[in-house]
Amino acid sequence: MKNVQSFAKEFQKEMKWDIDTSSYERSRASLLNNFMLLTTEVSEVAEELRKVFNLTNKYIVDGMDEEKAFKIAREKAQEDLGKEFADCLAYICKIANFFEVDLETSFYSKMEEVKNRKNKDIRLINKK
Repeated sequence: MKNVQSFAKEFQKEMKWDIDTSSYERSRASLLNNFMLLTTEVSEVAEELRKVFNLTNKYIVDGMDEEKAFKIAREKAQEDLGKEFADCLAYICKIANFFEVDLETSFYSKMEEVKNRKNKDIRLINKK
């Protein structure tokens, strides 16, 4: 992740897409704009998931086995989902870099915190 953050920082600088640091107001506006762009990309992930579910349902209606239909739909979405996740990651890295957050350290620390929670969500398993 450190390499990804480093790459993102240099890439954004090269493209002149870094967050404006010339004043509080400009930083604030730039951060809000980048957060808005991140949420747009997250919405595009949701759109890709919607396509997977719709394609799966189409295959099922056409007579395909549910598991096979879902597998094929997932495979068809893989590249486009990857692009949308990459867009999300780019904005997350940009904002994290601005605040000098080490995403790798933060990620592992948070996962350890989640693992040790007392009030973990219960995963329901649908049994047929």
